[in-house]
Amino acid sequence: MTNNTSTTPAAERPGAEDYRSSEGLRALLNRLHSAGRGAWEHDPVAAELVAFAAEKYAALAHKHRLDPWEAASAAFDVMRTKAARTADDPWAVVTHAVRITCVAEERGQGLLCSTHQARRPRYSVFHDPERLSDRENPLDDYHPAFHVTDAHREDDDPPETDHDDAGATTATAAVEDAITLLTLLGWQVGTARAAVEHVCVALTRVGNRHTAYETLRRDKHARALLDLPSRSWAVLLRSLLGSPLPELAATGAGRGVLLRLLIGETLPVLLRDDDLVLTLSLAVPGTSKPSVTKKSRGAG
Repeated sequence: MTNNTSTTPAAERPGAEDYRSSEGLRALLNRLHSAGRGAWEHDPVAAELVAFAAEKYAALAHKHRLDPWEAASAAFDVMRTKAARTADDPWAVVTHAVRITCVAEERGQGLLCSTHQARRPRYSVFHDPERLSDRENPLDDYHPAFHVTDAHREDDDPPETDHDDAGATTATAAVEDAITLLTLLGWQVGTARAAVEHVCVALTRVGNRHTAYETLRRDKHARALLDLPSRSWAVLLRSLLGSPLPELAATGAGRGVLLRLLIGETLPVLLRDDDLVLTLSLAVPGTSKPSVTKKSRGAG
């Protein structure tokens, strides 16, 4: 048996089939189809055609995080169909089919399902699965599916009082509790009282927590009068008035200490909020951020 040791592709040899053109590809596909079973396995031009397809669609495969030979396998599947043999432009049919297969392969890997399922819109509309721990903020802090509203909350509300002193007393108690909270976490009594009262005055004047937050955040004069570092001032505003991020609006971080006290949360409840306690404790004026000391593996 004589082995063909030539390294020249069949499409470049004189008189060989030029499968790089649409007409040549159609002629080759028709010849392989007419040859019957085993033609693709034993025909040397067919092997070179598949290798050419792997090279041709390598960039498309890399775009969808696939191996070039996976794209060549998709091209091989469509080349054996009647649609490719009878098309006006066989290469256009092959390219379109390979692109669809690459997209389905990538979606199937992301969705952890088969390529056949990933081709269907009923599955492909979903996003890739992810772990809850992959997100910096817990999913239940902002996802609407975890937001619960009590439809009968009005039934549990106490009857309205005709005296305005109850509201004033509640607001005053909330301010005093906020000052007490800061004092318990290491803030000076005078600094805590002056800062909380200044924030409450601005909130009363503006009438909106988020507007008051943005106004006070830019008020360098007030921060200078209170003699607070920028970090302590920013943390204090965010803790008292709440985060302005809309996805945190229904959480403790979004409501802020003042609103949480007004809606009925008590000082012991706030002290059990580890994030709030740690944030305010680290922001005490005159303290610096603790550095993390790395211990070597060999240390005892």
